[in-house]
Amino acid sequence: MFVDEVELKVKAGDGGDGCTAFRREKYVAMGGPFGGNGGHGSDIIFKADSGLHTLLDLRYQKQIKGKKGENGRGKNQHGKGAEAIFVKVPLGTVVTDLDTGFILADLKENGQEAVVAKGGRGGRGNTAFKTQTNTAPDFSENGEPGEEKLLKVEVKMLADVGLVGLPSVGKSTIISCVSRSKPKIAAYHFTTLSPNLGVVRSSNGQSFVMADLPGLIEGASHGEGLGDKFLRHIERTKVIAHVIDMASVEGRDPYQDYLLINKELEEFNPKLLKKPQIIIANKSDVLGFSEQYQKFSEKIDASIPIFKVSAATNTGLVPVVDYLGELLETLPNTPLFEESQFESHVLYTFKKEEPYTIFKESEDLWVIQGEQVEKLFKMTKFSSEEGMLRFAKKLTKMGIDQKLEELGAKEGDQVRILDFYFDYKN
Repeated sequence: MFVDEVELKVKAGDGGDGCTAFRREKYVAMGGPFGGNGGHGSDIIFKADSGLHTLLDLRYQKQIKGKKGENGRGKNQHGKGAEAIFVKVPLGTVVTDLDTGFILADLKENGQEAVVAKGGRGGRGNTAFKTQTNTAPDFSENGEPGEEKLLKVEVKMLADVGLVGLPSVGKSTIISCVSRSKPKIAAYHFTTLSPNLGVVRSSNGQSFVMADLPGLIEGASHGEGLGDKFLRHIERTKVIAHVIDMASVEGRDPYQDYLLINKELEEFNPKLLKKPQIIIANKSDVLGFSEQYQKFSEKIDASIPIFKVSAATNTGLVPVVDYLGELLETLPNTPLFEESQFESHVLYTFKKEEPYTIFKESEDLWVIQGEQVEKLFKMTKFSSEEGMLRFAKKLTKMGIDQKLEELGAKEGDQVRILDFYFDYKN
């Protein structure tokens, strides 16, 4: 089964908890804090594998979860970091964060890796908090939570030339003639239910990859037929090859077929029409070909090359392959996405956002939300009085106490962070 798009959740491993311990040995006076740090949580890493061609393995996985790092121990022993979780995907896989819309990875080379969710750092043990003013801290940190994301994973095939056209125009027959690909060929529509790739070699030894895409119909860019699922595979191609039933075997106008396919390409992605195009006028062995070809060539732009072929008799295909080989040599490798679309290339924001938000949920209940505040809460061990005091000081430093006062919080009101409730005091 060919699966080229899935959505799944990934949860990187949490960091291990820091340890609160003290050195107590007979001949070591004033031993002091002795708790080690927790280990790093496991990252979730996607890795491109040339041996895979489908996302079938991910289709039924609702979530990929990383492992937690080991907790720190006494005697300053740090916890072991958890091993990364590797997920193998086909070449051409694009990973998008559905919450932000940014692209996390575009894996085009065999063995290429991308961290899609980072594991949390280990919590610090009490040794790490030792200072000149606090020589025996009695608190440590919980591990940092690992990143949690909702991802869209889709395959955009790596092909140099994409064959496009309506159903039953001969695309599958052509790719079977010029390569060793063996697609299903039959005398009915939509025999091709998934894209087929074939390696093609020209007369002078140049080789390139050709993709046979399932037949497009009117409305394909909006979900009609199979086109909406497979148009993404043409986005990486350097050249678009229109395969047209020039003999009008099914009674359609070849020129209208050509306009229809270009319209669907433009509506799916306007950049597709900027790619070089050729026209493969198929079924030259059928009666009525010459008449339709004459009408078609008078309407088409003279700069677009047209090749007469008969896929059924395997004639006229060598000049097509040779022309494509020479054309591809002159075309540069252009990236599929702009740098601004990647998460790692967000260099600035127009407005600095507050690290938290505060709103009144009921008469005497205030709710604090924000990634920084929630992370601080999760990493605080409230079993220690010093840990709670440190948490309170951090909130004050972030300006939360002042903000609550400005909003009208009164003594005795409750303040909620996640599922934890505090009593507000001035």
